[in-house]
Amino acid sequence: QVQLVESGGGLVQPGGSLRLSCAASGSIFSINAMGWYRQTPGKQRELVASITSGGETNYADSVKGRFTISRDNAKNTVYLQMNSLKPEDTAVYFCNARILTIVDGWRTYWGQGAQVTVSS
Repeated sequence: QVQLVESGGGLVQPGGSLRLSCAASGSIFSINAMGWYRQTPGKQRELVASITSGGETNYADSVKGRFTISRDNAKNTVYLQMNSLKPEDTAVYFCNARILTIVDGWRTYWGQGAQVTVSS
């Protein structure tokens, strides 16, 4: 069974920084793309950033230049460094990953979500 466990959320003042981590564990054979999404009440979950197994990245326009996604393939972990945070970045952040297991083949897995609140 595969699990994605997130950490690093919290409360930060506008202009501050936070770093989210998401570690995948279980009977993992391979991981393809990994990413971060966010969701606020009443809105659809939106892509924040993604990264391929080769390190190619993609960002939402609203976070370009402020957020950086990275991954450590040896640790099956993806990170999201968030700088210059704004109140509108407040949301629950979810990581996801496309993972290959022997039992289930390729599937997309989600983390449990981490609350990020940007407020003075």
